Amino acid sequence: MKRLALFLITACLSIGVMAADIIKPDRKEVFGDITVHYNTFNSTFLTPDIAKAAELIRSKNQGVINVSVLKGGKPLLAQVSGSVKDLTSSSVPLKFKQVTEQGAIYYIAQYPVNLQEVRTFEIKVQTGDKINTLNFNQELFPGQ
Repeated sequence: MKRLALFLITACLSIGVMAADIIKPDRKEVFGDITVHYNTFNSTFLTPDIAKAAELIRSKNQGVINVSVLKGGKPLLAQVSGSVKDLTSSSVPLKFKQVTEQGAIYYIAQYPVNLQEVRTFEIKVQTGDKINTLNFNQELFPGQ
């Protein structure tokens, strides 16, 4: 009985390690000479000043996705679009807006996070006449 309990505990703990292995730690995709960095988080991680400046809603039920596109290590203008799907394949379009700061260009969008679940993101990045698509899964949690 102790061996079974130890096995179950070990199995439960290792699931998190396997899931962490699937998520790319550097959160980037390389398409030839174009590198796309991406990150998603709950909007409560933003300070009120930053959220206001970026015209984002700070809420425990709002997520933010941030995308940057680089060529040769320098920011590149792009058209970014995408969607986020829940486990029932219900899709929410992502409306990205460009944020330009000194030496950087970001594309940000918000999406609802009503409960803890894994979501699938599909992001399309167009540079010139080329469209690159990246897909990733992310477990999301409503904020505190």
